[in-house]
Amino acid sequence: MKVLIIDDERAILETLEMFLRKNGYEVHTEEDGCKGLDAVGTDPPDVVILDIRLPDMDGLEVLRRIREDQPDLNVIMITAYHDMETTVQAMKLGAYEYIHKPIDVDELEIAIEKVANNIRLNHRLEGLITDISREYKVRNIVGESRGMKEIFKLIGLVSESRTTVLIQGESGTGKELIAHAIHYNSPFRKEPFIPVNCSTLVETLLESELFGHEKGAFTGAVSRKAGKIELAGKGTIFLDEIAELSTSLQVKLLRFLQEREFERVGGVERLRSEARVIAATNRDLSELVKGRAFRDDLFFRLKVVEMGVPPLRERKSDIPLLVDHLLNKINAELHRRVTGIPAEVMQLFMDYDWPGNVRELENVLTRAVVLSHGEVLLPETLPNLSMEPAKGHEADQPVVRSLQAVEREHIEYVLRVTNWNRGDACRLLGVSRPTLRSRIRKYGLHP
Repeated sequence: MKVLIIDDERAILETLEMFLRKNGYEVHTEEDGCKGLDAVGTDPPDVVILDIRLPDMDGLEVLRRIREDQPDLNVIMITAYHDMETTVQAMKLGAYEYIHKPIDVDELEIAIEKVANNIRLNHRLEGLITDISREYKVRNIVGESRGMKEIFKLIGLVSESRTTVLIQGESGTGKELIAHAIHYNSPFRKEPFIPVNCSTLVETLLESELFGHEKGAFTGAVSRKAGKIELAGKGTIFLDEIAELSTSLQVKLLRFLQEREFERVGGVERLRSEARVIAATNRDLSELVKGRAFRDDLFFRLKVVEMGVPPLRERKSDIPLLVDHLLNKINAELHRRVTGIPAEVMQLFMDYDWPGNVRELENVLTRAVVLSHGEVLLPETLPNLSMEPAKGHEADQPVVRSLQAVEREHIEYVLRVTNWNRGDACRLLGVSRPTLRSRIRKYGLHP
């Protein structure tokens, strides 16, 4: 792995160069920012060790230029200054790590090894994706079973058109990933992909979310708002949990699919949209139609192309491939190297029916990686993968806990998993740094 060191202190350059070469790295050094930038452009390294104070320009400016030209290049900042503002600015500009002088070579080596590990994992991940998933770029959908190959074929066939698609399958089977794959392989991939979960909003808010509203249409409508269908343009609107749509909204969605026109809530202007609609559900819509809980005319409009995603228990031959793929993803996120899977552990995976499907498998693997002390995934790190229901009175009486208690426990768990690396924690939690800081203060969490 190639390392470029940019620092104006000759003693530091010589010490780091000697240390890194001794540890098997290819090392190049420069003493100012301009020469360092030239070296990055001429022969890009895998990682840059960059001093914050340079004789010709500020190290932060060098970092900014590196990130503009090569956003994937890892930069480790080093500095003799301990002010928070500089640290924050460096991390905002995309520094991979920030190390203070005098440099602890062990700390530096750990940071460089993390970079090397991420590069190795990315290379391995590229080799794990099957040929057919690579061809369709299906955003990490992995499988070689007959059922998944049929899914891949359908993705290829429908992606070139603007046909309405209905995806049916159990929770955790990857329905939204399939919708993403259809969109990003279409001629309109540069247009927006906008997901809407039909089960998370009350009817009035969901109507406004889909079609938009005019100012004064209801209490709180202080200005005009464009809906998701309008914002999607020529892209894709993904309606998840479509079975939860109310009867009145089913009528309005049907009219849109028939006429490609709609009105904002409280408005009279008829608007047009060419957005493709992809709907998904974990319920059997045909049964809901029979029970008159879902309109038959909307059902037939939605299922111009129907895709049934097989549950994991029906494609167990894909489990070894999924385990490899998910482990690489989890290792990259948590900066771990748990890659060994004993035969007894794989057999446990193959024998289990996975009622939560791929999502459950990923959760089990994440837990196992967190609890592992080495590079091998051992049986004791796994939950009890038994299909037997819980017995006794306590199993029938679930513990009711407050939302705040659950949130606090989950945030504390993720921070512990990531060794309090706030960047990693934010990615896993799906929140911004200010939000995470706010929750840490709110719940009084400490490393």
